[in-house]
Amino acid sequence: MSSFHTNAQAILWVLVSTAIFTVIFAAAKFADGAIGTFQILFLRYISSGVTVFCLAARSGPLAQYKSKVPFRHLLRAILGTSAAAAITWASAHMPVADASAIGILYGVITVLIGVVFLKEYVGLRHGLAVLISLAGAALVMFSQGAFQSGLAAIPAFIALLSAILMASEGLLIRLLSQTESALSMMLHVSVFGVLLMCIPAYIEWKPVSMAVVLGCFALGPLSVFAQYCTIRGYRIAPLSVVGPVDYAWLIFAMILGVVVFGEYPGAGVLAGGVLIIIGGGVLASVPTQRRRTSAANRATCVPDP
Repeated sequence: MSSFHTNAQAILWVLVSTAIFTVIFAAAKFADGAIGTFQILFLRYISSGVTVFCLAARSGPLAQYKSKVPFRHLLRAILGTSAAAAITWASAHMPVADASAIGILYGVITVLIGVVFLKEYVGLRHGLAVLISLAGAALVMFSQGAFQSGLAAIPAFIALLSAILMASEGLLIRLLSQTESALSMMLHVSVFGVLLMCIPAYIEWKPVSMAVVLGCFALGPLSVFAQYCTIRGYRIAPLSVVGPVDYAWLIFAMILGVVVFGEYPGAGVLAGGVLIIIGGGVLASVPTQRRRTSAANRATCVPDP
């Protein structure tokens, strides 16, 4: 398969994943304060775990999914849950548009991580595609009022930390997807996610209706499918290709805002969305190369500490 078709296929998988996670991440807004963020995450991870266990049980003994690198799975879960907590905290202590503008930088950080740790090659067209996507994301955020108010140092740092954590999780997904099955990865992250979220959820727990609980449980199967799409995309293309595709989150968020919440975008948001789409198209046409293939291969075979 040509690099164009490979990249296009990977981008499509990640686009589907991003669209689904856009809905999942809006769960708190749908709930309108009826349930806490950690409660949502805790219930979602429980539902995800049940879904994945059912899928795994149909294909044979669960022992076949035992990983030789459990530390990597744990680290991935820690990074993912920490990133979610960090961006949530930052959004509560600074304008949401500002926090999102900083957090969305994880796309660029993902490319840099791919270059530094996986020795992925980034040529002129690739760099141009990243810049176009970044310009589109910046245009959308500025049109929504980002950075028009003073920023407190600590919340801004926490938002930047969330971007670094998300990009680091992307690196682990890329590494794990080379040797682990999708089911194995989802089993581990679901179990670790429940364990990591149980204490924070207990601390902020408040009574909720059965309808809210069922709504949170419904997020589990959705997130499992979204994770599967992410893993498929990250498995067949370099981080420097799939990382910037997550800027499409802004487009999906814009659509969700219009359809569900009646939030109509202005000219700046529309123009930024077009730039993001153009950047994704350029990314799909970039040949997949490695500067040091042997080094990249070694990176996927590092033993678990």
